[in-house]
Amino acid sequence: MTALTLKQANLIIQTAIYKARELDLAPLTVVVLDSAGHLKAMQREDGASMIRQKIATAKAFGAVNMGVSSRSLADVALQRPDFMNALIDVADGKIMPVAGGVLICDAENNLLGAVGVSGDVSDQDECCAIKGIEATGLIAGI
Repeated sequence: MTALTLKQANLIIQTAIYKARELDLAPLTVVVLDSAGHLKAMQREDGASMIRQKIATAKAFGAVNMGVSSRSLADVALQRPDFMNALIDVADGKIMPVAGGVLICDAENNLLGAVGVSGDVSDQDECCAIKGIEATGLIAGI
């Protein structure tokens, strides 16, 4: 299993932001966490509010720690709200069950980390995250 490199994390961020500018989205914050949920890299575009860093981190943190995308966690929240509320409590509020947190996997499906994006609507955040991951040649786990 390979580890996520800083070079890959930075490329994910640069590509996600490039895609956001191409789509004329609101200013984004992009967070990349390693497989243990530790910060690898983060950038906040000019004009993105400060809370976006916490939201993007929570999207990625939930994804990497539960092994599913934050979009999948949103489905769990709808189907099992008591479980999701308990999970968020156990995680000290560091999970955001909405689209925009995407797993980063290698070709052998090993979990390398997750990217979280916040700033625009969740579907657009997720789109930018996926483009960032794909730019590295890694697999986006959605």
